[in-house]
Amino acid sequence: MSLEEITARIIPYGVKLIAAILIFIVGRWVARKVGNGCKRVMTARQVDPALVNFASNLAYYALLTFVIIAALGQIGIQTASFVAVVGAAGLAIGLAMQGSLSNFAAGVLIIIFRPFRIGDFVEVAGTSGVVESIMIFTTELKTGDNKKVIVPNSAVLGGIITNYSAKDTRRVDLVFGIGYEDDIDKAKRVLNEVVNSDDRVLQDPAPTIAVHQLADSSVNFVVRPWVNTPDYWGVYFDLTENVKKRFDQEGISIPFPQRDVHVHQVDG
Repeated sequence: MSLEEITARIIPYGVKLIAAILIFIVGRWVARKVGNGCKRVMTARQVDPALVNFASNLAYYALLTFVIIAALGQIGIQTASFVAVVGAAGLAIGLAMQGSLSNFAAGVLIIIFRPFRIGDFVEVAGTSGVVESIMIFTTELKTGDNKKVIVPNSAVLGGIITNYSAKDTRRVDLVFGIGYEDDIDKAKRVLNEVVNSDDRVLQDPAPTIAVHQLADSSVNFVVRPWVNTPDYWGVYFDLTENVKKRFDQEGISIPFPQRDVHVHQVDG
């Protein structure tokens, strides 16, 4: 083979190789720009930081895959069969991973609709805890006793989601019972004093203190003050303790279930 023939074959292939390299370099640059653009948009929309990297990396690698296929096609490699094989493999994997794909889809919806964020205290799939991270397939919670609970995203989105941190204020619901022989007006006054003495209780909306029920062995009051969400449990526990102490000081009884046992003696 002469030098001219070799040159005639190498030059066109070299041009294609250079074009493929340029396609790869430029395509990778574009893919990186798109990924960074996704990251900036999601950050501006205050998407949870744990999800920003995942979404931007997903966009980057998806575009990079198309760039690689285009570069391979430029140098003469038949990509049609390659794409068909990848598609068939993707279909087989998809059928085998239907549960995982549903979790993935649910994770994407959680990203879009944001029913909760990292740091929120929520109840999902029958479990309560603070959201620690939102992964591709699962959501991780930390319970009050410091346990780590991993919940599949499909279970999160397929049930009722209660977000206790979504609002700035919450209402504390308490019930206190007094005896039928006790003074209702006095008990109501004491409850008002205990509630209003706590600086964490909000005055707007005003606390609700009212007779709720004439039960079997007690007259029950509902006590419903409003507090800032971070103060909820502190106010809940402190009011319960302080009401018991004041009732004791004021001589107001708190009934508890009792049972009378009558013994009948039968002559032998």
